[in-house]
Amino acid sequence: MIAARDPDKESSQAYLPDFCAASTLFIVVLVAALVAIILALASHDSEHPFLIELSKTSFFVLWNALLGTVVMCQLRPYLEKTGPARAFVLGFVVLEAVCLVVAEGAWQLTRIFGQSAIIDSSHTYFILHTFAISSIVIALAMRYLYISSEWRRSIVLEAQSRISALQALIRPHFLFNSMNTIASLTRTDPARAEEAVEDLSDLLRANLGGSSNRSSLKQEFETAAIYQRIEKLRLGDRLQVKWDIAGLPLRSRIPSLTIQPLLENAIYHGIELLPDGGEVVVKGRVLDDQLEISVSNPVAVGEKRSSGGNKMAMANIRQRFELAYGSSDAVRIDDTGDHYTVTLRFPIDEVAE
Repeated sequence: MIAARDPDKESSQAYLPDFCAASTLFIVVLVAALVAIILALASHDSEHPFLIELSKTSFFVLWNALLGTVVMCQLRPYLEKTGPARAFVLGFVVLEAVCLVVAEGAWQLTRIFGQSAIIDSSHTYFILHTFAISSIVIALAMRYLYISSEWRRSIVLEAQSRISALQALIRPHFLFNSMNTIASLTRTDPARAEEAVEDLSDLLRANLGGSSNRSSLKQEFETAAIYQRIEKLRLGDRLQVKWDIAGLPLRSRIPSLTIQPLLENAIYHGIELLPDGGEVVVKGRVLDDQLEISVSNPVAVGEKRSSGGNKMAMANIRQRFELAYGSSDAVRIDDTGDHYTVTLRFPIDEVAE
């Protein structure tokens, strides 16, 4: 299976926006329209009615904006290879060159077709005027894009640091208990002990080996299932996990290391404290273009462990979901006293395998 690209990693390395994207084109057209209105307001008078000036200016500015976007769409992969500072300088030069070419073309066409009244200034003044205004607009735009790229990079780096922090939260008691369980199985059931060692190895690899911001829902469920099997060896029939996840888009991406820590909290703070154990329910459903996944566990009334680790893990997951989806409602916690439920809601984001 070919690994999917990690857009988050790519975005942290990108210095320029995706000029080929429809959203970028919309912003460019909107900014061009605003610039055209400002220029038309600044130049109209009794001899140059506003609507006529606006139509001429809009046509000229939009041609510059659209042609510049097309050129940057094609050149962006090459500019990105030069580094951030050089990419923005070269981008400025390219866009300025496009503006001057369009200005020269507009001037020549009005003369060829005998419509010199459309541009009623001298050739030198028109070119210099275009150069001055386009330099200011492009410089401001490139400055904005540079600041945006740095902000985007800091967000991605922060998300990666949060993943590293979560990876370091494997509880010592879990490793200690797992090794004790495996040690006892080596004497009574060597085959199961070997399987447990393989499961523990896979779990540690999943927790410590990756640095990607996102993983597929399938990978998250597989990691959580491995953790369940290891804990099942220790808790036996006291631990029951119901997986109600049929029909979910398993290729959809989710912030890495999300489901397994939730299952771990459900077992550590819920099932282990109940004399007869209980059932953890992992449930998922599709709501329009959203996915909703919940992890619910019974709680021993009056029995509580220190919630420091639980609060840290939940805060980590909540912050990473806010960074990923920009919503403080992506993670919801419901504590009824005898049941504790964490619900995640996020957009479906499938990638090809």
